[in-house]
Amino acid sequence: MDPFAASVVPIRIEDELKNSYMDYSMSVIIGRALPDVRDGLKPVHRRILFAMHQEGLTASHKYSKCAGVVGEVLKKYHPHGDSAVYDSLVRMAQPWNLRYPLVDGQGNFGSVDGDPAAAYRYTECRMTRLAGELLLDIEKETVSFSPNFDGEVEEPDVLPAAFPNLLVNGADGIAVGMATKIPPHNLREVINAAIALIEEPGIDLEGLMRHVIAPDFPTGGTIYGKRGVYDAYREGRGKIVVRGVTHAEVVDGRHAIIVDEIPYQVNKARLIEQIAELVKERKLEGIHALRDESDRQGMRVVMELKHDAFPEVVLNHLYKHTTLQSTFGVIMLAIVNQRPMVLSLKEMLQHYLAHRREVVIRRTRFDLRKARERAHILEGYLRALDLLDEIIRLIRASAGVAEARSGLIEVHGFSEIQANAILELRLQRLTGMERQKIIDEYAEVTKLITYLEAILGSESRLMEVVKSELVAVRDRYGDDRRTRIVEARSELTMHDLVAEEDQVVTVTQRGYVKRCSPDEWRTQRRGGTGKLGMSTRDEDFVTSLFIANTHSTLLVFTDTGKVYPLPVYELPESGRAARGRPIVNLVPVAENERIAAVVTVREEEPTSADLLFVSKHGIVKRTPLAAFRNLRAGGMIAAGVNDDDELLVVRKVEGENQHLLLFSQKGKCIRCHLAEIPELGRSARGNHGIKLEDDDIVVDALVISADMPVPTDEDEDDEEIDLTEELPTLDNTSLADDADDDGLPLLLTITEHGFGKRTGFDEYRLQRRYGKGILSFRVNNKTGRVVGALVTAADQLVMLVTNTGRVIRILASGVRKVGRVTQGVRLMRLETGERLVDLALLEEAEAPLPGGTGPDALPDDGSDA
Repeated sequence: MDPFAASVVPIRIEDELKNSYMDYSMSVIIGRALPDVRDGLKPVHRRILFAMHQEGLTASHKYSKCAGVVGEVLKKYHPHGDSAVYDSLVRMAQPWNLRYPLVDGQGNFGSVDGDPAAAYRYTECRMTRLAGELLLDIEKETVSFSPNFDGEVEEPDVLPAAFPNLLVNGADGIAVGMATKIPPHNLREVINAAIALIEEPGIDLEGLMRHVIAPDFPTGGTIYGKRGVYDAYREGRGKIVVRGVTHAEVVDGRHAIIVDEIPYQVNKARLIEQIAELVKERKLEGIHALRDESDRQGMRVVMELKHDAFPEVVLNHLYKHTTLQSTFGVIMLAIVNQRPMVLSLKEMLQHYLAHRREVVIRRTRFDLRKARERAHILEGYLRALDLLDEIIRLIRASAGVAEARSGLIEVHGFSEIQANAILELRLQRLTGMERQKIIDEYAEVTKLITYLEAILGSESRLMEVVKSELVAVRDRYGDDRRTRIVEARSELTMHDLVAEEDQVVTVTQRGYVKRCSPDEWRTQRRGGTGKLGMSTRDEDFVTSLFIANTHSTLLVFTDTGKVYPLPVYELPESGRAARGRPIVNLVPVAENERIAAVVTVREEEPTSADLLFVSKHGIVKRTPLAAFRNLRAGGMIAAGVNDDDELLVVRKVEGENQHLLLFSQKGKCIRCHLAEIPELGRSARGNHGIKLEDDDIVVDALVISADMPVPTDEDEDDEEIDLTEELPTLDNTSLADDADDDGLPLLLTITEHGFGKRTGFDEYRLQRRYGKGILSFRVNNKTGRVVGALVTAADQLVMLVTNTGRVIRILASGVRKVGRVTQGVRLMRLETGERLVDLALLEEAEAPLPGGTGPDALPDDGSDA
C-alpha cells in the first residue's frame, strides 16, 4: 500500500471549507482590515510608520522619496502589493481624510475632488510631529515585537501611541463579514475625556460627552442632530447626519448659495455633477449658474439662483437630493486582545488608557533597569577612586587585561561589569573635578531610581504620569473643532422643500381645487368685466376662493360636518384659467359630501383659538382649535349637522371680546356677543344664532372686534322685504358726503347680481342671540339675493368670483359707502345667466389700474347706485 495513501484522512468538504474560510477570515480581520484599539492603526499603517521611523524620516528630517518607503515596507514588513502600501501612505498624508495627518507629503497627493496621487517615484514624504508621538519611546521596550514574515527582522505588535489615535483620526475598513467605520474627533476633546476618565473611573457617558461633544471631521461641516452621536457613543453603532456649510451672497445682482465646506468623505467634483444633473433633469429648480471657484485659499462652490428662487428652498432640495447632506454610519469595531469587538466611547478610552498604563510601566522598568545599571557602575568608580593607588599598582603589575580584571574582582571585590568599566576609565576622569561630576551623577541617578520605584509602587502616581503626558500632547497639538453641531428634526419634510408664499386657492361646486400665485390676477376698477379665473364645465362653478400660505394646513369641512386635513403644498399648482384637480383625489370626501368651508391653520396657532361653526339654518357653536390637531387623513366629525341642514361657515376666532354677525340671503343681519355662542365638543350640534323666516337661510357670518362702533339709537327695522320693489337711483350728491370714511373698517356686502356696498358698523345694533335681526341690504329682483359679506379697509383688495369662473379684483375704496337700508352700487357686469357666488379679501392691496379694462367698465360717478 502506498504510504502516502495510508496517511490521507477523509474529511467532509463542507467542514474543510468552513475551517479554511474561518482561518482566512480571521487572517483578514486581524492582519489587514481592522485597527487595533490601542494605537488605532491597521498593520499596514503601523508598518509604514515604523519603517519611516527606522529610516529616520522624522519631522526634522528632509523629505525622502515615497518609493524608498514603499520598498522598505515591502522588503521587511508587508508581504502584499505595492499599491496597497502606497495608497495607505497617501491617505495618511491627505488633510481631508485624516483629521490629524500622520505623513507630511510633498508633491501631488490627490485632492478632495477624487484626483489620484502621483506615482510614488515622484512624491516625497516624512512623518509629521504628531506621528512621532505614536512611536515615542518605542526603543525602551514599551511594546512587544514579533518576527516579520521571513524571520529576518522584528516589527512591533502595536505602537506606544502617546494619544488616542483611534478616536482622533478614526478608521475605515471592510473585513470578512464585518466592517468598521469610526469617525475622527478633536484631539483636545478626546484627551480631556481620557483625563476625566482617569480622574473619575466611574464617569458615565453623559459626563464623557461633556468633553467629547461629537465627531470632528477634517472637512468641517455641520452635524445635524445629536441622537445618532449618542447612540454611537453608547452602543458603538449609530447614524450621524452631516451637512455642508453654506452662506448667502449677492453675485452679479443675483442671490447665490456658496458652499464653504462639504460633508466628510464626499467627493466635491461628484457633488457638483449631482447638482448639474438635477438641474438638467429639472428635478431641482431655481439654479441659474453653477461653478467651482475653489483655490488654495479654500473651498468655494457658487450656485447663482434665478430671480424668483427661494434660497432656503433650493438649499433644502440640495440637502434632500445630493451628498451636500450625507449620513455617516458609525460602527466602532476594533481589535481587542486579538478579537474584533464593537466598543462604546468609554470602552475605547478604557482600553487606550490600559495600553498607556502598560507602556508607562514597561518604560519605567526599562529606565529603572538602566538607572540601576548606571548606579552600579558609578559605585564602582567611586570605590576605585578611593583605592586609586592600589588599583594602579595592580594594573601595572598585570600581564594583560584579563589578569587585571581578575585582580579587581578577586582582590577588591568589584563585579565584572564594574571591573570592565574601571579598566575603560580614561585618565582624565581621575582629576578632582571629574570625581565631583561622578559624585553628582551618582546622586542624580539615585534620585531617579527612587522616583521610578515610586511610580511602580503607586497606582495613583502611575496614572498621574499617564495624565501628565496626555496633557503635554494636548497642549502641544490641540486645536479648535471644525465641525459644528445643530439640533434638528430627524429628516427633511415637504415643508422644508416648499417655498413659503401666499397662494390663491379656489374650490368649485363640483369639488375641483387648485392654487396659483396672486400675481395671476390684475387690479381693476369696479365695473370691469374681469378675467377668466378658471375654466369650468357648464354645470360647474366656483364656490369658494381664499388666500392661504403654502406652509399652512387646510382644514377641509364638508356640508355634512366632517373635516379632512390637507397641506396647501399638496394642492395642484395651476394657471389662472386651469380647472384644477378634484378634491376627492386629495382627501377622501364621500360622494354625498360637498366642500362647505376651508380654514387655514399653522403649527404656531395659539392654543386659545376656537373654530366657529355656522349652518344654513343658523345653528352656531364654538369648538377649541386644539381639538383638530393630529387629524386622521380619513377625516373626523367636526360638527353635528341635521339631515335637512348644511354646514355653511367655519371661522377661526380667538378670545370672546368680539361680535358675531350672521347674514341671510334676504338681507337680514344679527349682531351679538361671541361669548353668547356656546363652546361645545366636535360632535355637538350647537344652538340657534338667528331666527329665520321659513324661506330664508344664512349665507355668511363675520366676526369683528367688540370695539367696533354700535349705533347710539336702536331703531327697530324689521320691515318685510319685497323682491319686486326697486329703489330710485341715488345721485352723486347723496353719496359724496359718505365717500370717505373716518379710517374705520367698513362692512362690504354683495349680491348675486353684482351689486354691493360698504356700510359703517355704527348702523348695526347689538342684539341677543336668536333674534330676528335687522335689515342689512334691501334686496330686490334687480340686486338679487345676498351672497356674502366682508370687513374691509379702504386700501384692501377684494376678489369677486362668478358661477362661470370669471374673477375680478377691485379695491375696497372703489365701492361706495352707503346706508344700511340701501341696494348699493353695481360692482361687476354679468352675462345672462351669470351670477356672483363668492368674494374674498387679499391681505395686501396693489395700486389700481387706470380706468376699467373692458367695454362694459362703469364710470366712477355713482350711477347704478
